[in-house]
Amino acid sequence: MAHQSDLIAEDILAYLKSQEEKSLLRFITCGSVDDGKSTLIGRLLWDSKMIFEDQLAALESDSKKVGTQGEKIDYALLMDGLQAEREQGITIDVAYRFFSTDKRKFIVADTPGHEQYTRNMVTGASTADVAVILIDARKGILTQSRRHSYLVSLVGIRNVVLAINKMDLVDYSAARFAEIRQEYAAFAAGLGFASITAIPISALEGDNVLERSPRTDWYDGPTLMEFLETVEIAAAAADLPFRLPVQWVNRPNLDFRGFAGTITAGTIRPGDEVVVPASGQRSRVKRIVTFDGDLPEAAAGQAVTLTLEDEIDISRGDLLVEATARPACADQFAAHLVWMQDEPLLLNRDYLLKIGATTVPVQISELQHKINVNTLEEEAGKTLSLNEIGVCLLSASKAITFDPYRQNRCGGAFILIDRFSNATVAAGMIDSARRRRTRHWSEVEVDQKRRAGLKGQRARVLWFTGGAGVEKSTVAKLVEKKLYSLARHTQLLDDSTCDSEHVVKLAGVLVDAGLITLVALDDPQAILLQEARVHFSPNELVAIEVSITTDFTALAEEIVTKLCSGGLFDAEELLGSGI
Repeated sequence: MAHQSDLIAEDILAYLKSQEEKSLLRFITCGSVDDGKSTLIGRLLWDSKMIFEDQLAALESDSKKVGTQGEKIDYALLMDGLQAEREQGITIDVAYRFFSTDKRKFIVADTPGHEQYTRNMVTGASTADVAVILIDARKGILTQSRRHSYLVSLVGIRNVVLAINKMDLVDYSAARFAEIRQEYAAFAAGLGFASITAIPISALEGDNVLERSPRTDWYDGPTLMEFLETVEIAAAAADLPFRLPVQWVNRPNLDFRGFAGTITAGTIRPGDEVVVPASGQRSRVKRIVTFDGDLPEAAAGQAVTLTLEDEIDISRGDLLVEATARPACADQFAAHLVWMQDEPLLLNRDYLLKIGATTVPVQISELQHKINVNTLEEEAGKTLSLNEIGVCLLSASKAITFDPYRQNRCGGAFILIDRFSNATVAAGMIDSARRRRTRHWSEVEVDQKRRAGLKGQRARVLWFTGGAGVEKSTVAKLVEKKLYSLARHTQLLDDSTCDSEHVVKLAGVLVDAGLITLVALDDPQAILLQEARVHFSPNELVAIEVSITTDFTALAEEIVTKLCSGGLFDAEELLGSGI
């Protein structure tokens, strides 16, 4: 690489020491499609001389083959490494790159601009300190620019660079720059940013990226690199109350028992008092142990093993905290959720919540509202779809320990995991604890709603109708299998399990027990269905018509989707064979 120090040749240890002592800044580039995010990072790497010779040769070759800049170097190819990215000229996945200058070390995340890859953008922003939001000077502020700005605010980034790019295509117009800056300032006024620094740049030509451009002599602010090298990150983790999630109980022999983990906030010294919030047990730090020996002090970001003066019960997943500044501990809490799965959110379904080293079963009991990221308005809704954001109430199977995300990003961030596919379905940020009103068991009225609530569902009768010879039972069995895969409690009543004379009463008993009951019998259909309409309320009975031409699998999928999303909860709905 061309960026190097004379110390490399003279004293490699001194060079490594100087690198170790440099501060590290993590930043993210985001914005709408084709605003020049990858090109900007490529230009930063190129101008800061952080490219190996083989990378340079490959870049020149790839620019000729798949580049978009004619005979010029296409700097975006340094970041867009996937074949699909190069073919389409867009960013799909998050790409991370490390580089350094004489003043600072950097890790930059290049994130996609397309709406369908919003979840990738959230992933990249979750660890960043600064966001560089690019705006195409020709197009101005677009919908995705607003979306990414809101997400940047949501994940806790407080310092923003508004990089107004492609100034070369608007003749370096000072008026256009001022217009975009004012429009963005008005939009972002309610997002809570500590600073917004607008910089006119041309990522392709290098204007105001590393060197000040003579073509923008009307601009007197910093270049992009000057800003990145000098920006101060407020609320450093070391200034927060001490937090250590226990990742491992280190017990190499009978005489040593330590608690290993990475400090996420605060500082700790031998003699400091710590507490385990879940149990309330206290002790004092005896030693701070590392591979290189004991430390007199450890701070956020360091991986250490703590030994305590007292033998108290601590296991993986517990949290060691400052005794005078405890975090919240609750089994119900409100949180912002960014939904990251194709299948929509299902209320009262069991998920796994992972926060730090702790994993607990959890249910989303209520969707309070969705957030329109384009207008920042709150909207009513029953579920969250891919890339949607909402404020939800969650109920965990046991109390968890956390800090509100606004106070401590590490202590309030979590993910939700699907218990069956093991896929990450959402990223969450805890807002506050909610207290549950407790009642004596003798005060509780046991009824259908509460029995169904224990099962995480609402009791219903799905009554399959159709002419003679129609395989109603086949569709019912497909629906039951799908519901079982979603952890729903069901019972199928067909000709092999009961007779038509008692089916309505038996279905009533099962529904009263909180089950989703599926009825699929042969004739006589009309008489039985009429009796069922008298026995069940309109909100309990769902009649589903099946015909010979029905696509059984598609019908089963639609029934379950509507049932679990609330579509069949408001009133009886007759689904025809044309579905």
